[in-house]
Amino acid sequence: MTRNYLKIISICFLLCLAFSANLIVAQTGKANPALDEKVKKFLADHSRQWYDMNIPSTDGQLLYNIIVKNNYKSALEIGTSTGHSGIWIAWALSKTGGKLITIDIDERRHREALENFKQAGLSDYIDARLADAHELVKTLKGPFDFVFSDADKDWYKNYFIDVDPKLKVGGCFTAHNVSDRGRGGYGGYGGQGSFFSYIKSLPNYETTVNNAGGGVSISYKRSEK
Repeated sequence: MTRNYLKIISICFLLCLAFSANLIVAQTGKANPALDEKVKKFLADHSRQWYDMNIPSTDGQLLYNIIVKNNYKSALEIGTSTGHSGIWIAWALSKTGGKLITIDIDERRHREALENFKQAGLSDYIDARLADAHELVKTLKGPFDFVFSDADKDWYKNYFIDVDPKLKVGGCFTAHNVSDRGRGGYGGYGGQGSFFSYIKSLPNYETTVNNAGGGVSISYKRSEK
């Protein structure tokens, strides 16, 4: 009797493990070790080449972690540059089964980003658009659950106002080169400061800043109003 009981317990335990493994895959998308290795190699090989208006790897890892942790699937990036941040975002989306729309106005940087996305093996997860974000962001339908703003800083607040109605409750709006250090935690100079003061004043957003890299504000939308 005891032996049979232990056997039943063992079978139940193995079934629970199998169920848990399937649940994790369902939440994070299909596992793709080959893609992971390709992305890691690409990032390692190009680690010293992201000088043209790109984020540091520390911030890329931060964005990746936010997306995977929250199982975000519909992402928008304002300011592609040559694609470093887009690679981190799209890599995370490959885990969740999502896709990224990324926008840049500069044709040279746009072309270089497309090539980088291809070499990293992430083109299928990215819709890269050559456009004026001032105009295009207004027309995008969404909804989005993750946004990364890293274009012209004087327009940060405008980008947020345009995206806010399209951001899902529970979604996250992030912005680069924002700091809460210094007098009063003002968020930085110029457009960053204006944006940061505005979003911090909104009762339906919970905003913090990660200063480990170039400074990233992280704002979770807790309710519509």
